[in-house]
Amino acid sequence: MRLWPRSLQGQLLLAVAVALLLGQTINGVLLYRAQTERREAALIHTVAFRLYGALRDEDEAVPRRFRRPPAEAMLQGLPGTRESAAPPILPTDQRLSEHEDDLRALMANQGIALEAVQILRRDIGIDPVAQRRLERRLRRGGEGRLPETVIVAAVRREAAGPWAVARVLVPPPPARPLLGLVIQTLVIYALLVGAIALILQRLTRPLKALTRRVDHFAATRDASDPMQPVGPADVQQLITAHNALEARIAALLDEKNVMLGAIGHDLKTPLAALRVRIETVEDDTQRARMAATIDDIARSLDDILSLARVGRPGDPLEVTDLTALTAQVVEEFEDMGEAASFAGAERITLSLRPTWLRRALRNLVSNALRHGGGTARVNLSRQSASVAIAVEDDGPGIPTGEIERMLEPFTRGDPSRNRGTGGAGLGLTLARAIAEQHGGNLTLANRSAPDGSVAGLTASLTLPLT
Repeated sequence: MRLWPRSLQGQLLLAVAVALLLGQTINGVLLYRAQTERREAALIHTVAFRLYGALRDEDEAVPRRFRRPPAEAMLQGLPGTRESAAPPILPTDQRLSEHEDDLRALMANQGIALEAVQILRRDIGIDPVAQRRLERRLRRGGEGRLPETVIVAAVRREAAGPWAVARVLVPPPPARPLLGLVIQTLVIYALLVGAIALILQRLTRPLKALTRRVDHFAATRDASDPMQPVGPADVQQLITAHNALEARIAALLDEKNVMLGAIGHDLKTPLAALRVRIETVEDDTQRARMAATIDDIARSLDDILSLARVGRPGDPLEVTDLTALTAQVVEEFEDMGEAASFAGAERITLSLRPTWLRRALRNLVSNALRHGGGTARVNLSRQSASVAIAVEDDGPGIPTGEIERMLEPFTRGDPSRNRGTGGAGLGLTLARAIAEQHGGNLTLANRSAPDGSVAGLTASLTLPLT
């Protein structure tokens, strides 16, 4: 399962969603901590108020400047403050040292200096005073969630003096403390992500159309219907530049075709004249050599022109019986006495350019006959989403490091310049170009004999079924 989207729109939306989720998570943590600190500060103020009432002189009024705790915290206070000879700490208590300095400072602001301060958090079930207070609350019809812990604060003004102990119930946290934040996050997601999605759609729609246009031009080289500039200004400039590039490439290709046509005409005409003139040569051996040389030059010229034109074929796609076409090519070699064979296959029809594909098959079979020990076996097989034409020979194969290089133009496995063995080095290149023109590919692979040696070469021309 792919979690990371491949499109620009999907990646940007995912980045925004992750950033928003991270920001809201941090916001939620900070909000929860702030709420907790406010609740604890209110409890400390309640404790301070109760301890101040116990430690002040009986005839002294509570100073007006003393800030009373919030009403919500006052409701949780336990009436009365007790005295104890020892600090009321139990083994299971949790000491809140971070709030002891706060309580000491609050009392000092009211003119009461404390020698020792202890603030403890205790389960309400093990504190009898808090338990009685909770029972009275229940008898009075208290509803809602009940406190589970109690804050016990003990202070002493003198080293040998008694401890003043005050208690305050810790109100339970809200049932859904982050519900508002979750709702806020969903609303932000709906608004922000929705707005960004609309903007990205306006941006990526022309980019997708431009991608389809590039693919179409790569397949057809047709620049007659340029794409209209749409979208943001930057995208419009990109489309305009692409249209100009397409027009320039198409013009260069047209010039190339005109030039190749002129070259072909200018070279083939004198070659034909030479072919006529050599008939006057009386020496049969010399005449045959001259004729072979002229034929080699003509074939090389034809290969070069075909390779140059393969990007812009003139003939249209036709629904063709690939099995019959393959059999016809093999029969041509059989009629010339070559050891070529076709195993036969089920009838497979494809939309292709038969003239070009016939040329590619001829090159592969001819290459196998020339370099593969004089034999060529052709097999046709249907695969899951493609069809493969395999041409096998019994030759020495190709060194592993040289296989890719053999598909490059003017590369020959035979180092000699003899046309009978070396060739011009364009047959495999032209076959690969024709395969890629049809959306397929050409691969070369050595076959292994049972003893591990190379048993020959297999050239596989693969074409898509769709």
